[in-house]
Amino acid sequence: MLARPVDAHLLEAHVSEPPAAARPIQPSRQSPAGRWLSLGPASRLVGVDPDTLRRWADQGRVGVFITPGRHRRFDRRAMERLSANGRGEAQPLSRLGASPDRLTRAYRRSYTSDAPARQVTTDDVSDRQGYRQDGRRLVEALVAYLDAKRTDEAARDEAETRAVALVDAFARRLQASGLSLTEAIALFVTARRPFLAELASLGRHRTLDAARLGELYEDATGLLDRLLLRLVDAYEEGAG
Repeated sequence: MLARPVDAHLLEAHVSEPPAAARPIQPSRQSPAGRWLSLGPASRLVGVDPDTLRRWADQGRVGVFITPGRHRRFDRRAMERLSANGRGEAQPLSRLGASPDRLTRAYRRSYTSDAPARQVTTDDVSDRQGYRQDGRRLVEALVAYLDAKRTDEAARDEAETRAVALVDAFARRLQASGLSLTEAIALFVTARRPFLAELASLGRHRTLDAARLGELYEDATGLLDRLLLRLVDAYEEGAG
C-alpha cells in the first residue's frame, strides 16, 4: 500500500529542533535486515519528494547514515514515526516534485519536440517571449487551483479566474496573428499534454497515493477542458 502524502511544513514543525536521532547514525552489526532504507524508499515511506528528504538530512533534521560509498541510509522506524506525525495532510504539488518551474520545463521540452506546433508558433507568432511568460503564469494558476482544497471555493475561483484571463488573452493574440481556430486548439492541446503527464508521473514515482492522484487528475482535466472551451469562445469573439 502506498504511503499517504505528508505536509512538508507539518513535518518540519515536528523536527524544527534536531533531536538526538538527527545526528549521524552508526548501524550496529545486529541491525535487522531491511531496517536501513535508501533515499527513494525512505521518501516514499514518508510521502515526500526525494529532494525534500535529502535536504532534511543535509540540514540535520532527520537521522541519516552515510555509507562508505557516500550513499544515504535512513532508519525505517524513524521514517515510520515521521510519516505518522504528519499523515493525513495534503502537501503542495511543488513538494511532490511538480513545481511550476518543472511543469514549465516539461512543456518546453514537449514544445520543442513537436514539429507542427513549433512551426506554427515560429512562423506565425512574433512575440514568443510574451507567450512563454503567459505560459508560465498559466501553469502557476493551474498549480494554485490544484493545491487549493476542493472545499476552498474562493481560492479555486481566484486561481481559475486568473487562468481564464490568460486564456482569453492567448486566444485573442492567436486570432490576431492569423492562426486558424484549428491551429489554436492544437497549440492548447500540445500545452496540456506535458502538464497531465507530469501529474501522472507522481503516481509512477510513488510520492502520491492513488486516491489523491485520481483527484488531482480529475480536477486538472476538468479545468483544462473548461479552459479549452473558453479558448474557443474567446477566439470566435475576436473573429466576430
